[in-house]
Amino acid sequence: MAKSNPFQFLQDVRSEAAKVTWPSRRETLITTGLVLAMVVVSSLFFLFTDTIIRWGLGIILGAR
Repeated sequence: MAKSNPFQFLQDVRSEAAKVTWPSRRETLITTGLVLAMVVVSSLFFLFTDTIIRWGLGIILGAR
């Protein structure tokens, strides 16, 4: 394995980081909003699913 120069490595890292296309503020806010909306939808889904399963097991096991 060839030895690498740490200075060259840092130059390569800076060069690659400069090629990154960062999202705009608007894109970041839209994506964050969509993630939060999906968290709310998922939470409601699992709340209702858990409630239905608990209700069904209560009926089956006779424990209300």
